[in-house]
Amino acid sequence: MTTRKQILISAGIVGAAAVVLAIFAVTGPAGEVAEGGMGGHDHAAMLAAGGDELRPVRLDPEGARRIGLAYAMVEYGPLLSTVRVVGVVSFDETRLVDVSPRVEGWAEELYVDFTGAPVRRGEPLLALYSPVLVAAQEELILARRLADELAGAGGDTGGAAGGRAAENARELLEAARRRLAYWDIAADQIEAIERSGAPQRALVLRAPAGGLVVEKNVVRGSRVLPGTSLYRIADLSRVWVEGEVFEKDLGLVRVGRRVRVSLDAYPGRGFEGTVTYIHPTLSPESRTGRIRVELPNPDLQLKPGMYANLTFEAPIHQEGLHIPRSAVLTTGTRSVVFVRASDGSLVPREITVGGAAGGHVEVLAGLAAGEVVVSSANFLVDAESNLGMALDGMDMDGPAGGHEQHGAAGGHADHGTPAAPSTHAGH
Repeated sequence: MTTRKQILISAGIVGAAAVVLAIFAVTGPAGEVAEGGMGGHDHAAMLAAGGDELRPVRLDPEGARRIGLAYAMVEYGPLLSTVRVVGVVSFDETRLVDVSPRVEGWAEELYVDFTGAPVRRGEPLLALYSPVLVAAQEELILARRLADELAGAGGDTGGAAGGRAAENARELLEAARRRLAYWDIAADQIEAIERSGAPQRALVLRAPAGGLVVEKNVVRGSRVLPGTSLYRIADLSRVWVEGEVFEKDLGLVRVGRRVRVSLDAYPGRGFEGTVTYIHPTLSPESRTGRIRVELPNPDLQLKPGMYANLTFEAPIHQEGLHIPRSAVLTTGTRSVVFVRASDGSLVPREITVGGAAGGHVEVLAGLAAGEVVVSSANFLVDAESNLGMALDGMDMDGPAGGHEQHGAAGGHADHGTPAAPSTHAGH
């Protein structure tokens, strides 16, 4: 047993010596890693701390050049984030109009007979035959005749009674006119019926707004019912772009913010729009919120269904500190940077970060404007700092945590191995 223990101890001594030689080979012969000795740290305490207390690091110019060390200054000023969103061009819902008859009838003639046709406000769409409309025309004609007869009779109808009869006839005539107007019969058609004195078989329904016919649900001879949507007309002089914004960027969107819009159909050309609405709900599947951007479309180049790319800039802050994102080492529970001190050493410092924009991150606490931080190779600096802690923990110059004494060559004089029981002394 003693021989086996001696073999194990010797192997441990050789391994420790190899580790020390490797460390000195990496850090150079000048001993840059540790200053003021390597003793006095308890291994168990260091492991329990989990490496939270990093030590400053000194690097000579050659060592800094070798690992590609670079610095950046803590800047004070505005920090803008560029948000990019994918969207789809859609109709402006406030400019959609349905053409629906208010009476039952049959479509005898179509003046607009295909989807996509441009129409102007008041333009004829179809001729509708309806028995209800024919009856209403006959009532109008009778009311007009009665009003004309009473008006022509003048005072021969008997004083006050005759005046009341004429007034009632005029009211009846106005009621017949209103009935046809409420059924979307134009005023010029009503006047034509009164002048002719004969009902028309079919009356014309006209476009209530100008635009393009985007839906057509009627053909010649179709029977139509009250409320049936025959045409849908869209005014495309202004369109919407519905964009999906990731949850992390929703806080940067504001109503009224200007947005640049580009489309694959028009490469190299940009359009300007405005955010007019932010939907109050979030999609649980995509984790995105929808925004609405309004765009003028005077040339009708923007067509509903086109894919669009939205880009806008939003300020993380107008006045504040920020540093390159590469300068921050994130451990999951804290953020650390290495600050260059006046004596050239790199001092680790914990900071509080805020929002990120492009290659920079906002600094809420822990740094001051004008300080210089390591912006590249900071992982190697962090490894160097942890290596210095490990060397301190090895306590090569004095006793530590149960080690009796380390020799000058890295050998162990004694590791406190319990003496073998006297009954085994002969082994």
